[in-house]
Amino acid sequence: MPNVDVHQHLWGPAFVAALRARTAPPYLDGWILHTAGEPPYEVSATDHDIARRAELTAADGLDRALVSLSAPLGIEWLPTEEARPLLDAHHEDAAALPEPFGAWAAATVRDIDSDATAAALDLGLAGLQLPANSLADAAGYARCAPLLDLLEARDLPLFVHPGPALSGASGSELSGPGWWPAMVPYVQQMHASWFAFRAFGRPRHPRLRVCFALLAGLAPLHGERFAARGDGADEVDRNVFVETSSYGPRAVEAVVAALGAEAVVQGTDRPYAGPPERPGFGLGGAAERAFRVDNPWRLLTGKG
Repeated sequence: MPNVDVHQHLWGPAFVAALRARTAPPYLDGWILHTAGEPPYEVSATDHDIARRAELTAADGLDRALVSLSAPLGIEWLPTEEARPLLDAHHEDAAALPEPFGAWAAATVRDIDSDATAAALDLGLAGLQLPANSLADAAGYARCAPLLDLLEARDLPLFVHPGPALSGASGSELSGPGWWPAMVPYVQQMHASWFAFRAFGRPRHPRLRVCFALLAGLAPLHGERFAARGDGADEVDRNVFVETSSYGPRAVEAVVAALGAEAVVQGTDRPYAGPPERPGFGLGGAAERAFRVDNPWRLLTGKG
């Protein structure tokens, strides 16, 4: 059974060059990242050294690590003429990644272009990542429907990842400590996208397999409240998955209890986070069994 990490970020040379070619957020000034809504952030160049990251992947005991676009940058929300050079660079780098890396495709969500997304998927990418704040309501699912139709037609999964900390990709800088975006807007986006998929995504896309980052902001733990206050249904959707990035055994075991071990996929969010420094990643017995025995990765990809 392959040991797969579905959630890593790794910027290749084309993507770094494309960010440095910009003068408006998101852009890189040397290795200082400027985004709309968050303070400047000093990126570690070694975190994006492909050879070093391959060594870390081997040290983690992984057979495969999937790289995704850093959706909080807001690239998917840019106008097409601004987004396209960055998306093309991401896909160029993704196609050139050595083993054991794979990658998720990315797409504009402000101006939907399913043909461009199809061309990116033709590179052999694992599926499509979309920002959670593009799938937070009925309007978002209606706008992104052509992209989700494409995934269903190709039998490929969707990966939902937090988007910009502010609505869309513009606005004033968030006030608060540096951890605020990761702990509040990102988690809120994942919570909203989980229930929006239930309400608007699944009825329109009955065969779509989808994986939500960071345990969907712990939205699955609200199942009892949803049964009491929602539509009354409490069945688990067997084509919906969550990944574990930034969480440990308490949260992971609780979500396993809510959804079943076969719904929990391994993810680390490296380099922004990593596996817990314990043998077997320390995520609890049910999760570790799922990663290594039940292998939900095969279910997510439809290859199980």
